[in-house]
Amino acid sequence: MARELRRLLIPPERLAAQEVALEPGEAHYLGRVLRLRPGDRFDLVDGAGRLWSAKLSQVDGAVLEQPLQTPLQQQKKPAPLLELALALPRRDADVLLRMVVELGIDRILPLRAERSVGPDGPRPERGAAILREAVEQCERLWQPELRSPVAATALLGLPPPHGAGRGLLASSRKLGLPLLQELLVPLAPGPASAGEGLVVAIGPEGGWSPAEEGLALEQGWQPVSLGPTILRCSTAAVAAAALLSHWRQSLVS
Repeated sequence: MARELRRLLIPPERLAAQEVALEPGEAHYLGRVLRLRPGDRFDLVDGAGRLWSAKLSQVDGAVLEQPLQTPLQQQKKPAPLLELALALPRRDADVLLRMVVELGIDRILPLRAERSVGPDGPRPERGAAILREAVEQCERLWQPELRSPVAATALLGLPPPHGAGRGLLASSRKLGLPLLQELLVPLAPGPASAGEGLVVAIGPEGGWSPAEEGLALEQGWQPVSLGPTILRCSTAAVAAAALLSHWRQSLVS
């Protein structure tokens, strides 16, 4: 039978014993939002691949039901690492971040592109809350990383961080580009592909500037298409995330 307990993410540095102290926001979530009472059970995850069942012991505390060193579930870190570098849209950037987390992206790098019209990225505390809530909702065991925003030229002006052929630049209005899903097929299962990462860069609503595209091509980034239609940057990010997640799953299935 599938587990249906609600989840709470607490970082591993706060898990040092069977008894876990809850911060005010966590206690409010369990007691006021989920309406749990002392003795009620929930799942506790650490964002580093481990899950325990826990009982609410008091308003601001909980007790793990398994020993700290032997969790109920334990998962190796997913590989290869999936990274999305993207210029955030003007509206609903929070929703976009939640969706790519739910789809399995491991690292998110907000970009400041020449034609960006949206925010550089959420405030650090807001970004952490978005990722935590998305992890709890979609029942991931590993929490993704949200990096600090950088200029698009700082990323595209260097060789792809995961090696040749593993930096993909989503482009539109260019004929003859290979589809992302077609480029992923040759990256077949094997020791090399399992240990390396892959990054897809998504530009802003107005597209990459000629200077940004030129830098990327000089450094070995591979232009790719996400399909025959022109996508909004948020749609492109979700489409790329879904394709990357499906590809990684195919490596282990």
